[in-house]
Amino acid sequence: MCGIVAGVSPQNIVPVLVQGLQRLEYRGYDSCGVAVHAGGLRRARSTSRVADLQAQVSAEHLEGTTGIAHTRWATHGAPVVHNAHPHFSHGKGKSSLTAGVGNPGRVALVHNGIIENHDELRAGLQAKGYIFDSQTDTEVIVHLVDSLYDGDIFEALKAAVVQLHGAYAIAAFCKDEPQRVVGARAGSPLILGVGHNGLENFLASDAMALAGVTNQIVYLEEGDLVDIQLGKYWIIDRQHKAVVREVKTVLAHSGAAELGPYRHYMQKEIFEQPRAIADTLEGVAGIVPELFGDAAYRVFKNIDSVLILACGTSYYSGCVAKYWLESIAGMPTQVEVASEYRYRTSVPNPRTLVVTITQSGETADTLAALRHAQSLGMTHTLTICNVATSAMVRECKLAYITRAGVEIGVASTKAFTTQLAGLFLLTLALAQSRGRLTAEEEAAHLKAMRHLPSALQAVLALEPQIIAWSEDFARKENALFLGRGLHYPIALEGALKLKEISYIHAEAYPAGELKHGPLALVTSAMPVVAVAPNDSLIEKLKSNLQEVRARGGVLYVLADADSRLGNSEGIHVIRMPEHYGALSPLLHVVPLQLLAYHTACARGTDVDKPRNLAKSVTVE
Repeated sequence: MCGIVAGVSPQNIVPVLVQGLQRLEYRGYDSCGVAVHAGGLRRARSTSRVADLQAQVSAEHLEGTTGIAHTRWATHGAPVVHNAHPHFSHGKGKSSLTAGVGNPGRVALVHNGIIENHDELRAGLQAKGYIFDSQTDTEVIVHLVDSLYDGDIFEALKAAVVQLHGAYAIAAFCKDEPQRVVGARAGSPLILGVGHNGLENFLASDAMALAGVTNQIVYLEEGDLVDIQLGKYWIIDRQHKAVVREVKTVLAHSGAAELGPYRHYMQKEIFEQPRAIADTLEGVAGIVPELFGDAAYRVFKNIDSVLILACGTSYYSGCVAKYWLESIAGMPTQVEVASEYRYRTSVPNPRTLVVTITQSGETADTLAALRHAQSLGMTHTLTICNVATSAMVRECKLAYITRAGVEIGVASTKAFTTQLAGLFLLTLALAQSRGRLTAEEEAAHLKAMRHLPSALQAVLALEPQIIAWSEDFARKENALFLGRGLHYPIALEGALKLKEISYIHAEAYPAGELKHGPLALVTSAMPVVAVAPNDSLIEKLKSNLQEVRARGGVLYVLADADSRLGNSEGIHVIRMPEHYGALSPLLHVVPLQLLAYHTACARGTDVDKPRNLAKSVTVE
């Protein structure tokens, strides 16, 4: 979601700030801005893309050695310029909209997250004479810091965050203290970048923002406050004690964000899946608990159930894993939407393995759900995550790091399939620890997993047939997706992808539920997509498909070569290259990704940045 870049330098820092925002565009945003110390406070803001902001910066000759920048995904207040960050304080009884460029105030600030008590704080500040120009909770913070300022911006921020309830990552500077930026984090990621020249220092919400600038990264912990100046920085923890955090070398290659021959990042990432799966499985010579950490053997021997916590696409990968964990490992498994789990009364079991699934490792709802489970006494924790340095990996005892690489498109593709690969390995490891995996079965599963990249390449070759389907779908406004068993979550994921980027309303159902309601929607105007592998449920599924045809519905079926389903009037069939057993979900989801992608292209939507959505959801 929202992105932060900030820094101090002996040279003009604006190019670094704008480049950092460009690196963060993949997270999704609806406005952007940059502010610098140039004798006083100066800024440029836009509700267009970063390229428009860059043009403003150039036209206005915006330069400075101290600055902050931000991409905003609207929460409080519409995506309009006066709600865009950075926000300025403007003193009691003055509005920055009317004070003029020469008198905008003394504090500039950007913020990711949500402040839950902003109404209460706003009322108190208004009583002191502060005038608000925006509807944002962020403007509350900048005025609060201003009200507490007494010559030291770090001390003012330290006093301010004590009064904040909610989640935040903050970067701020003061016109009275050039070449100094301060920051704080609680519930939203913030990192410190240490400059190579010994003078520059940076803050950012994501190491990708600093790619090509520095690879020396300090991951700030929950509750940390940070002060960066030329040639020095320091950090205090939530108890306000000075701390030293480890400096890590992080290779956030900017080349990962280049399109190459592809039209969109989503298309690129769909076609990167064979390599991503191969990378995720690299080094897996056998099934051992230690794939998930040194303590995994002991943990696996002390659990009797699994609780999966995730959101969105990651939730659907967890739903697939439930079928695997119960059928292969014999492990009772519950899958919870993370944003709901912490707000209901549940029955904790200290012998449960709590598994979180997240691409970024910073998903606010999933982190909060993890902490809630831990507070209930469930201390056996494991994450399937794509970012080794993320908060989720740091907070879980065990982890499996998928190696999908940077995913730019908002609609997740390669992150999903690599999550499934990691979850299947977890299933096998738990099955082995419970004596349910023979050596022959292990060898067969590993052979199938090693073949996945080749199998995925064969599925990607179906793209021309998918494009033909997409031409029909582009003219529709609704669609149904059907699946049975472990392919029902794949139908859910297919429907999600279509609605995310093409804006076609789509729903998914277990095929057996058709006659319990959804069949009332079926007409010739309602395309119905069926995921139809040749498994034990294929005959049941065929009966469900006949129910659709009998009502004039038009079917689009992803079938295995030997399923005896063929093209006929009202039935369009694409045959998958091979049947893949338990791992079939990894293959069947790819045509659904391509269908959503090409349908969105045909409708002319913004594929990589769909409206109202963001990549990394770091607010609740």
